[in-house]
This record gives sequence, structure tokens and C-alpha cells, in this order.
Amino acid sequence: MNPIEIKKVTISHLEEIQKISIQTFKETFASVNTPENIANYLEESFNTEQLTGELNNANSEFYIAYLEAEVVGYLKINFSDAQTETISENALELQRIYVLQNFHGKNIGQLLLDQVKKIAKDTGVDFIWLGVWEENHRALHFYTKNGFVVFDKHDFIMGNDKQTDLLMQLIL
Repeated sequence: MNPIEIKKVTISHLEEIQKISIQTFKETFASVNTPENIANYLEESFNTEQLTGELNNANSEFYIAYLEAEVVGYLKINFSDAQTETISENALELQRIYVLQNFHGKNIGQLLLDQVKKIAKDTGVDFIWLGVWEENHRALHFYTKNGFVVFDKHDFIMGNDKQTDLLMQLIL
């Protein structure tokens, strides 16, 4: 397998981010949520205006993973006021690691997480935190294997369904 290349991206990559966001979210969650809730979430979270705002936010960064020029995954991190919750000013939020289903098990998620850890160390934050659905066992196993521990939880509203996200952190 050719090496994965991870590159920081800008607003010029909006369509790539939008496409992979929608595809990976459907692949991961469509079978365990109603079609209406999935459709509403995709429209709210990954519409052009929403993603444009995220890509243009100076306190958010996106990195795409490429395999032979094909987008196979990406990550989104947030600093300061871009974080979805105020956990700590000196923390980094890992909001998304999305990897296309066809590329699961090929170390792409690990390479993306390693990139996050490097950025966290380089920027001197105290810890990395994230929220993950309590029923997303694959992701929970991945983050636990990488040293993340649960420190809290919060409600995540998926349309008309209230779900629980576990908040996990990795102290640096």
C-alpha cells in the first residue's frame, strides 16, 4: 500500500470535505438512526454555509488524508472559542476523525490521530478531548487503545432522538 499523505486544507477543499463528511456519516450512523434524522443532521451540519464557516474559522484546522490523490479521510480540530464546549482554554478539541469505510483497518485513523497528537504537543495544550457516541464501539475502542479516558458525558441531539456522547480526554 502506498503511503498516506496528510495535508492541511483550506476553503478551497470545501467540496472534498463536504463529500467525505456526508459519505462517512451515512456509512457510520445510517443503519442505527432514522432516515429523517440522518437527512436533517447532514443538512444542518454539512451544508455549504456551515462548512464554509468552519473552514474559515481561524481556531479550527482541517487535515485531509490522501491515498494516491484520493481523499480517504480527514480530521477537524478546534482551539479556543471554536471548541464545541468550554472544557478548558488550554485544550484542543478533536471534533472529527472521519475515514471512509472501505479504508477502515488500514491505519488511516491512527495516522490522523498521530497528527492531532503532534499538533497538540507543538501548541502546548494540556490535553486533547473529544465526544463520541456511547454506541460507537469501534471508535470507543480506538480512542481507549490510544490512551483516552472518559471524563464526562453530554446529550447529543440527532433529530428527535436524544443520544449520549461520552467525553474523553488524553492528558499530554
